[in-house]
Amino acid sequence: MSDVTHVYLITGFLGSGKTTLLNRIIQNFPPDRKLTLLVNEFGEVGVDGSLVEGEDIDMMEISKGSIFCVCVKTDFIKGLYELNTRFQPDVLLIESTGVANPSDLKKDLKLPIFNDRFRFEEQFCVIDAAHFLEAYGVYASLEKQIASSSVFIINKTDLASPSQIAETKEVIARFHPDPLFIETTYAEFPLEKFFGPGYGKPSTGDGRAEDGKLTEAELESFIEEMLDSPDLEITPPDLLVSAAYQWTGKDLAEVRAMADRLPPGVLRAKGLLEEDGRMVLFSYVMGDWSIEPTERTLDEVENPNIVVFIAPPPVMDDIEAAVKDGPWVNRGIYQPFQSQEGDA
Repeated sequence: MSDVTHVYLITGFLGSGKTTLLNRIIQNFPPDRKLTLLVNEFGEVGVDGSLVEGEDIDMMEISKGSIFCVCVKTDFIKGLYELNTRFQPDVLLIESTGVANPSDLKKDLKLPIFNDRFRFEEQFCVIDAAHFLEAYGVYASLEKQIASSSVFIINKTDLASPSQIAETKEVIARFHPDPLFIETTYAEFPLEKFFGPGYGKPSTGDGRAEDGKLTEAELESFIEEMLDSPDLEITPPDLLVSAAYQWTGKDLAEVRAMADRLPPGVLRAKGLLEEDGRMVLFSYVMGDWSIEPTERTLDEVENPNIVVFIAPPPVMDDIEAAVKDGPWVNRGIYQPFQSQEGDA
């Protein structure tokens, strides 16, 4: 076991292909290394955790907002502290929510309570080549992800024109003098370049955390003081809302009809749905949608037949109108930052 945990962050806007990239890495991960995943979702109901492939993978899921904002920052720091004191993996892969501002991650990993365990290695930014230009300039989180990243995976190139890809690169290059671009489809890229032989190799330490583990009260006090820091980036870059709807129908034609009625303001929708005993993935990204078979079984899905929508608040009424004539049950609207704003 290592006394260092190598940390890789996967970021990128909604629907860019982050979970697909995460699965690529898992499939090629050395069996003699201890891997932990941290999957962060914006919505109150999580979907991505059920899409992660791989047996016996240690995974933490944090929903209800971005781990880099005040709404779930406490959960994130507590999760890292538990990794430091109990699990101590060789590699930590973090998949952040698509509307995250990851600017503070390096500072978070260097907090004194972690005893220098975490070593930041790389930040991958997955770019949806087909929709990047449409979202850029509208959503601040996309710009912040670009500014803080070092490797750019231009994904879905089969759905974009050469001019779209070229212009996308030009925009990203404004933030970096020498950006590393990798063009791909289905998040296939040369993993060995970043995860080659020896990556995440345990160092020579004994893997034990330092003595003096904090009590729960001491940890709470530390986090409270940290959140009071004036230079902490804990405000959301974009005001977005998630809504969860349960599909109670039997025919996927009902889902297709709903997708065709969705307003253009919907950024993302995703859900694992059951039809005739098989599970399919419904995926919607800024007007484009698909329904594809998945190898997941009903027993393996934590929230079956739930579709989570992400959009600006004014679009919520239009989503309700799109589902009202079908077998859909509103499970509630969730705005991660509402309670904090109300308490201010």
